[in-house]
Amino acid sequence: MIWVYGMISVIIAQRLIEVVVAKRNERWMKRNGGIEVGKTHYHWMVALHVSFFIALLLEVTFTTPSFTSISVVALLIVIIAQCIRIWALTSLGRYWNTKIIVLPDAPAVEKGPYRFLRHPNYVVVMTEIAFVPLIFQAYWTAILFTVLNAWMLSVRIRVEEKALYQMTGDYTERFERKKRFWFV
Repeated sequence: MIWVYGMISVIIAQRLIEVVVAKRNERWMKRNGGIEVGKTHYHWMVALHVSFFIALLLEVTFTTPSFTSISVVALLIVIIAQCIRIWALTSLGRYWNTKIIVLPDAPAVEKGPYRFLRHPNYVVVMTEIAFVPLIFQAYWTAILFTVLNAWMLSVRIRVEEKALYQMTGDYTERFERKKRFWFV
């Protein structure tokens, strides 16, 4: 079980580092006129992600995970997703955040994976929530939180895109023909 808790701890540590980076970026954005939207759903999103890790830890504690061929495939998918996450976050630079903060009239970032998709980081989040539990055969966590995350993203993306359309000068023309994800 040490390998299970070790891997989950690494993922949690990565999320905590992202929170520190997001806070730094938030301060920079707000100092430069950034406007936060979506405050009403943000605490629910945080609760969902914290609950995901609690559910995952509970499920792996009360079952006996083993490293199977499904674990290998799921782990490879998660590693690829992490590479895309790093690409997406570094492409956005200081504009990346866990909150929706828009710098009015700033040009929309259209580099890295954003050349191809509107929301590559959300693709990563969806992939993680679906596949991290599969590494440990935590099927209930995978199913429940994939559904909950889909609901959360349906709310969040609407709010985020509305803000980007209204506050940036070029989001509409740059992104209207790009898919939100790889399939929609």
